[in-house]
Amino acid sequence: MKSKYDFLIVGAGLYGAVFAHELKKAGKKCLIIEKRSHIAGNVYTEEIEGIHVHKYGAHIFHTGNREVWQYVNQFAVFNNYVHSPVANYKGEIYNLPFNMNTFNRMWGVVTPEEARKKIEQQISSDFTEHPGNLEEQAINLVGRDIYEKLVRGYTEKQWGRPCSELPAFIIRRLPVRFTYDNNYFNDAYQGIPAGGYTAMVEKMIEETEIRLNTDYLAEKSKWDSIADRVVYTGPIDAYFDYRFGALEYRSLRFETEILDMQNFQGCAVVNYTDRETPYTRIIEHKHFERGTQPRTVITREYSLEWKPGTEPYYPVNDEKNNALYNKYRALAENRQNVIFGGRLGEYRYYDMDKTMEAALKKVREVLGNI
Repeated sequence: MKSKYDFLIVGAGLYGAVFAHELKKAGKKCLIIEKRSHIAGNVYTEEIEGIHVHKYGAHIFHTGNREVWQYVNQFAVFNNYVHSPVANYKGEIYNLPFNMNTFNRMWGVVTPEEARKKIEQQISSDFTEHPGNLEEQAINLVGRDIYEKLVRGYTEKQWGRPCSELPAFIIRRLPVRFTYDNNYFNDAYQGIPAGGYTAMVEKMIEETEIRLNTDYLAEKSKWDSIADRVVYTGPIDAYFDYRFGALEYRSLRFETEILDMQNFQGCAVVNYTDRETPYTRIIEHKHFERGTQPRTVITREYSLEWKPGTEPYYPVNDEKNNALYNKYRALAENRQNVIFGGRLGEYRYYDMDKTMEAALKKVREVLGNI
């Protein structure tokens, strides 16, 4: 008996939305089911006080891939927002990423040569031949002053433990720019979609049937029975009932507040790099779209130690977890009718453009084999 749907797509985030759009274009009948009460996954935006609020933290679309940029522009008009966050260390403000503005504020240096010499001097005075932890690694890369003011506290809040107890591999490089350039990204294209990300994803899936508040794993056999193939974007370990144990993640908590003022901090994102401030950053959402609303909405972002049941955000791709993931991937490869994709399905960190790029590559491969 023929199944009711050609494809069941589990998850209405970017990966699932790309699949839905491309499969619909190819004449395939699809159903999307989503555990949450909304579409768009972690890029979900909701309107508060006329402002598009990034519900799950700041999302700036940036890419060096022209094809992906053209693809995403089918679904939204992007503004020319340039991401230029700042760091607040005990009331001292520093530009990010580390650039000549940062170095001028830190040491009073003016020329790139002065800055380069200062950093080299700082590195050489505290250099560790074989760094055994993140602290030694970071000092080897940028010297003690930048480490103490702009790396240490923020990183310790993110990971919930001292840098001296964190493995060195977490920071492989710390980009240092010897130009007066506060553009956080090096990509050729970046911006924020007018109307928010939710409207963009709505456009991507507008002709596909969708059911919200629906837990695929709670009735997996029922949902599997109605489609020929499944695109699964949830946690890969949960799919296999944690047969080898749970993969680890970093998690986040958000506190959003409406303020009776027009402008709280003057930019979209301020990182708090001292250890004492409990949150890692404050997002003021209106600045993503140069909003002039009379009130403003801010979100304080806190890093959380992940435990089963907590929302997973960032995979902990250390040796132990990658070995565990490889066991699950071997199981997944034997599921011929299930496609595992996205941040949770592939247990890897994806920027938005990389998520879309991976989904486009996979859906073209799938359609090419039908």
